Amino acid sequence: MDTPEIHPDLEPIAFLLGRWEGAGVGGYPTIESFNFGQEVVFGHNGKPFLSYVSRTWLLDEGGNRVRPLATETGFWRQLPDRQLEVVLTHPTGIVEIYVGEVVFHKIELRSDVVARTATAKEYTAGHRIYGLVNGNLMWAYDMAAVGQPLQSHMSGELKKVADFVPGE
Repeated sequence: MDTPEIHPDLEPIAFLLGRWEGAGVGGYPTIESFNFGQEVVFGHNGKPFLSYVSRTWLLDEGGNRVRPLATETGFWRQLPDRQLEVVLTHPTGIVEIYVGEVVFHKIELRSDVVARTATAKEYTAGHRIYGLVNGNLMWAYDMAAVGQPLQSHMSGELKKVADFVPGE
């Protein structure tokens, strides 16, 4: 398959493209701390957005997969003046719209809209930071959920394992 040319509007976030794998830590006042593995894929099809899929799984003390954790999928759209819009969906009945800014290889996003189905857990806000550090994708995620204020929930470090992944 021919690799489509990346849309020029996406140049500020083109560093995200590819498949990333790594691990991280998580915790929240309502749950025990945990270690997780993660795969993140940013793809494109030549149109002015990146497709996005993230999958995580619980790791035991030896780094072995125990069970699946969270999955999210969505689209990232670069706007003028370094602005960014991100739409994420979760199989747990939550949809989020984030707005933020790209400065060099650092992205900061804050939830603008959160919608939940009747059966979804209470979730009211998110704040995410992504950055390219020494070739690795570092990220941190704060959330407000289940009666708790916005606070640290998860962070991880991912290494790029593939450069191009076709988008939707």
